[in-house]
Amino acid sequence: MSDEPWPKPGNPAPAFSLPDAAGKEHSLADFRGRWLVLYFYPKDLTTGCTTEAVEFSTFLPRFAALGAAVVGVSRDKPATHAKFIDTHALTVLLLSDPELAAHNAYGAWRMKKMYGKEAMGAVRSTFLIDPEGVVRQAWPKVAKAAGHAEAALSALTSLAGG
Repeated sequence: MSDEPWPKPGNPAPAFSLPDAAGKEHSLADFRGRWLVLYFYPKDLTTGCTTEAVEFSTFLPRFAALGAAVVGVSRDKPATHAKFIDTHALTVLLLSDPELAAHNAYGAWRMKKMYGKEAMGAVRSTFLIDPEGVVRQAWPKVAKAAGHAEAALSALTSLAGG
């Protein structure tokens, strides 16, 4: 019925194991028993991605109050994540996926059209995963970085009963 490459609400979230800015591995199983906001973004230290990461960091205490972790994933190396975190005082966990394993599993690496040209690239997307590891809401193509963290918080509030 559907050819979209991303996991749909009601489906199990694809497993992943990726390093953070310090090189420590984190996997989907580490978040079992709590909600997870897993967001994919194109590139550290760029305007839209900075806006999104800063907003998720700003709302992190409210996500945590609802029992949720917030994790950002990009192709950037751990050292670049460390610079991004330090430069903007980010509090969200950022994971590195240079091999695109998680990007592909979540359909966040797709054909994009920019300035009339098509090329493969990271598509800004977010998945709200419940404590049992099931996708409850998906934003496969986030149109605007600004305000998206608040939209994810609102969805979590509805789903988590906060």
